[in-house]
Parts: sequence; C-alpha cells; structure tokens
Amino acid sequence: MMTGSQGIWKKAFTLVLPGAIAFWLDNFAISRTSIAAEYRAAQSISYYPMLLEALIGGLIIGFCISIFLLRFFDKIPAKNPIFKSLLLSFIVLIMVTVLIEAPAKLLAPTDDALRYFLIGTIFNLIRILVLGLAIGYVCKRRYKGFNPSVFSSKIARVA
Repeated sequence: MMTGSQGIWKKAFTLVLPGAIAFWLDNFAISRTSIAAEYRAAQSISYYPMLLEALIGGLIIGFCISIFLLRFFDKIPAKNPIFKSLLLSFIVLIMVTVLIEAPAKLLAPTDDALRYFLIGTIFNLIRILVLGLAIGYVCKRRYKGFNPSVFSSKIARVA
C-alpha cells in the first residue's frame, strides 16, 4: 500500500536536485553582477550565507514544486511537463513575492524600498522560473511513460 507513496518520493527527489542546482547556479550568476552587489549592500546581506540560503531555498522550493507536479500531474492545465512545472513555479513566485518579498522590502525604513522590491522580485522571477524549467525538463526526460494516476490513487488510499 505504501509503494505508491514511496515511489512518488523517489521520483520527487530525482527532480528536486536538478531544480535546486539550477536555482543555486542562477543565484550565483546573478550574485556576480554589480546590481546584485548594490542590492546586497543596501539590504545588508552577507555573500557566503546568502549562497547557503539560496541552496536551502532552492531545495525547499524544488521539493514543493516536484511533489505538486507529481501528485497533481493530471490536474495541472498543460500537456507538457515543462509547462506544468513552470506554471507551478509561477504560483510559487507569486506566493514568495506576496508573503516574503513585499513585507520585507516595502515595510523597510529605506528611501528606495520600491526599487529594491522590484530588484528582488526580478531576481526571484529568474531563479524560480529557471528552477521550474529544470524540474520540468528532467521530468519530461526521465518519466516519459509516467502515469501519475497510479500514484494519486495509491496516495489517496493511504491518506
């Protein structure tokens, strides 16, 4: 009875790692730009802890997208796994922007709060969509014959 649940976790793990690596590499590339250096200085963000936080954030976001992609594969309105993953990534982007980015930047006592909010949102847009693209690509390549209804029905019975 638990084999469906275990199967989806294994499949999710194979999607999380490439997504998190793509997220982190993208974060690293962005962090090398002058605008990112200005952004870090204005927000008092240390460079090396930021890199570690990006890795952890990529793993968490990648895990959420992977689980939702596999669990609700048939219910996501797209045919291609890449588009399904990008749709989920866009939803995560909206959630991160509303729940984390907006309060942190717009309520900060700085003169350029809106500017830094927009910069942070653009950084997140790039990073999260690259993560979704990587997860969708790996899903499409690895699980061509993937039948999500097998996992969905077994998980529903277990829960």
